Amino acid sequence: MDDQILMKEIDESEVVNIFNAIDAERDYLSEWLPFVEKTVDIEFTRGFVNSYLYSDKKNVTFAIYFEHRFAGLIGLKDTDEMNMKTEIGYWLSFDFQHKGIVTKCSKALIVYAFDELKMNRIQLKAGVGNIKSRAVAERLGFELEGIERDGELHSRGYIDLAVYSLLKKDF
Repeated sequence: MDDQILMKEIDESEVVNIFNAIDAERDYLSEWLPFVEKTVDIEFTRGFVNSYLYSDKKNVTFAIYFEHRFAGLIGLKDTDEMNMKTEIGYWLSFDFQHKGIVTKCSKALIVYAFDELKMNRIQLKAGVGNIKSRAVAERLGFELEGIERDGELHSRGYIDLAVYSLLKKDF
């Protein structure tokens, strides 16, 4: 992407990096990511990576590196080829916040989804109180469509999700 940021499609070599980042920042990441509490050992992460590697690849997942250090993950999920739509999902370790990393990586994924995959619609969902993720969507020109009530189950209960979209014609 640039001299500081690299996006690399995940493979088996990323298992340790992914698990260690989640394990080291369990409290920070679990506020908005429900899978963190299930990531109790490296085998759970290996299962995630293997399920990706052996999938039909409608969805893509990339490791994010900042200055050669693992920073998080970003990808397209819930891709619906029939209706030409997908969703961006990501997480970033605390030390890499406020550097524009997620915004730049999301922009690259948007271009990829519209130009290469020929998608018409990209969604981004964020917990209503997740101001940082909501700001990413707004910086990228996504339009707030509404609130998905009780849209995601966390250990503390259901949370509402702000649902944003970007259409190819508006990009």
